[in-house]
Amino acid sequence: MANPAEFVPEINDISAAMFRATGNHSVPRTTINLVHLRAGQIVGNTYLTVLNTSFLRKAGESEERITAVSSWQDAPYFTAAERAALALVEATLQPAPHGRERVTDEIYAEAAKHYDEKALATLTVAIGQIGFFIALAVIGKPQPVASLADEQWD
Repeated sequence: MANPAEFVPEINDISAAMFRATGNHSVPRTTINLVHLRAGQIVGNTYLTVLNTSFLRKAGESEERITAVSSWQDAPYFTAAERAALALVEATLQPAPHGRERVTDEIYAEAAKHYDEKALATLTVAIGQIGFFIALAVIGKPQPVASLADEQWD
């Protein structure tokens, strides 16, 4: 697919608004990028995985932390707050066991221990933001690039 913003230029406004909303400093940008990297891994999208890995490297994250995102549950590199955020994105994007909620009360309560209401709302928007980009990435199939990290990192 050609760049969809050529045909629907409002995409640029939506994207900019989402970055402003998630850039309100209530959730560390690194945590948002960890969540976005995990989302890219869950949906199996190289573009999103390479992009968010680049963001994390530019922010100075260690290769151990970046590599361990796919196995965060037993990796010693993440804070309790980061674990709660990663659990929230996994619950949102992965199918729930039959008859169960995706985001259980326990998952939400754990996140609420580490994030105030504004931060929880921001984290929710960040998960929605990556959902928006997942559709563009898996349908449009852009080539993996690291250069966007230089242009988009705030």
